[in-house]
Parts: sequence; C-alpha cells; structure tokens
Amino acid sequence: MTTSRSLVALAAATGLCLIAAGAAQAQAWPQRPITFIVPFPAGGGTDAFARPIAAQLDQQLGQRIIIENRGGAGGTVGASAASKMQPDGYGFFVGAAHHAIAPALYPKLDYNIQTDFIPIAVIAQPPQVIVVHPKVEAKTVAELIAYAKANPNKLNYASAGNGTTHHLAGELFKLQNNVNLTHVPYRGAGPALQDIVAGQVDVLFDGLGSSAPQIQSGRLRGLAVAAATRSDAIPDVPTAKEAGLDGYEVATWYALWAPKGTPPEIVTRMRAEVAKALAAPAIAEAWKKNGSPIPTLAGDDFGKFVTAEVARWGKVVTDAQVKLE
Repeated sequence: MTTSRSLVALAAATGLCLIAAGAAQAQAWPQRPITFIVPFPAGGGTDAFARPIAAQLDQQLGQRIIIENRGGAGGTVGASAASKMQPDGYGFFVGAAHHAIAPALYPKLDYNIQTDFIPIAVIAQPPQVIVVHPKVEAKTVAELIAYAKANPNKLNYASAGNGTTHHLAGELFKLQNNVNLTHVPYRGAGPALQDIVAGQVDVLFDGLGSSAPQIQSGRLRGLAVAAATRSDAIPDVPTAKEAGLDGYEVATWYALWAPKGTPPEIVTRMRAEVAKALAAPAIAEAWKKNGSPIPTLAGDDFGKFVTAEVARWGKVVTDAQVKLE
C-alpha cells in the first residue's frame, strides 16, 4: 500500500515538474533570433503582411524575427524547407491560401500542410482584386471581357506561380466568363507585380495587400474587388457583383505555422503573441491600408479551416481543369 501511494505521489510530482519545466521553457523562450520562412520573393502579398507582424513581434519578444524569402513552385519550395526546420521554437512558416491549393496540383509534395505543421494563426485575410495596367483600354470588367472575347489570348495575366490563388482566380475568371487569357506564372507576387506595373503583362488577379498601394498611386487600374463589400483601402473600386460578376468571390489569406514537434508551450506562447500583435495599433493601421480585416482564426479552428480550404480548392482545380504549365 505504501509503495502504491509512493508511486502515485512520484507520478504526480513528476507531472508537476514537467508542467513547471514546460512553463519555464516558454517563459525563457526566445533566447536568440527567430526565423520566419516566407515562401515567395520579397515584395508580394505574403511579404506585405509578414514583415509588419514580424516587426511587431520583434518588440514584444525582445528578439529579432528574420524573414527568409524562399520562392519557387507556387510556394512549395519554401514550404518544403519549412517542414524540415528544427522544431525548437526558432523556426516558423508564413504560408498562404496557395498552400491549400498545392496538394491538388503537386501530387508529389514531400510535405503535408495538414500534418507536418502546427497551425498558429491566420494573420491576414485580404480579398483578391482584378487589376490591369493603364495601357489596357478596358475601364470596367465588362469592357475587359468584351475585349478578351474579341481578341482571344491577346491579353495575358500574371500570377505568383502555378497553383497560387492568383492562378486559380484567373482560371476561375476565364471559366465563368468564357474568355481566353494567356497565363504567365512568376516565382512570386512581387516579381509579377513589378512586371505589370512596368507594362510587361496586362492583367493580375492579386491579393489586395500588394495591389492596393499601386491602385492608390494610379500605377494600376482596379476593376473589381472579389468580395461581398468594397474595400476601405480602394473605395472607388466596385465589388465583383457590382461589376457584373455574380458568384466571383476570391479571398486570399496568410498564416503562421510551426513545424511539427515544436514544444506545445512555445506554440501556445506564440499564438498569444500573435493575437497581441494583431491588436496593436500599428498593425491595425497597416492592415487597413492593405485592405485586410484583423482575423481571429487560430489554433484548432485554423487547422479545420485549412482542411476545408484544401477540399474547396481541390474542387476548383478539378472543375476548371487546371494543369501545371
């Protein structure tokens, strides 16, 4: 009896020690800089949200957040690298809606976005916007469709790469309006945006985070926001429905994950720090400028959301018969 009681007491003491050790680890973390892998080149939508929140977390955590851009293959190169990071709390992944699309287009991925990562939180959810270079004569969506029908494949559209939301939004536009546009994939939204601003490509189905400043400056013309309501960032640009595109709503999202195996205490702490960062005035200002509401999706709810997104985009890929180029 005494032995049994002793074992129970020992187990309880051990459990308390482990809890205390975990709490101590979370309190002590971080002791050195943290890396955020961003799977696209600098200058795109992912960067537009990753860098401000990294700067805010710098202040909160007292350690520098290093942004490491690793572009290629629709964001899957960076995701693959992130899945192999040491799960020690010093490496995280800033992915996007693109990573819920990738499983339907890249059957041989060496990572699984649903099982090889721990969901931290969604950090931004801006809608997509249809933009054209000012050289394109179309001033409205209706004029763009009419021109595309009269001139099949004369217009091209840029994307952040095969399998990104830019690509799928373009294919959905073609499918719904029975038009032909030539797809020009880039290694990220940054290079795509640079080329449409320079007039090298005609159309871009972009996340509002990267295109809003270009529309505001007049470098690009916004034709429609693919959302139910207009954006405060570009209030003069109509919604897709107002522009005559019923059922064309495409939002993108950006989020933070930890590699599988990251200590739960650090995961919990980072979720709390991200929530705190999203409540900061500087982030509210930046997100408003970039056309994104402040999201509240985190943890298991975020994980369930990703599962639903994988299924949703898989259907779009099948219905639109999207193929890698």
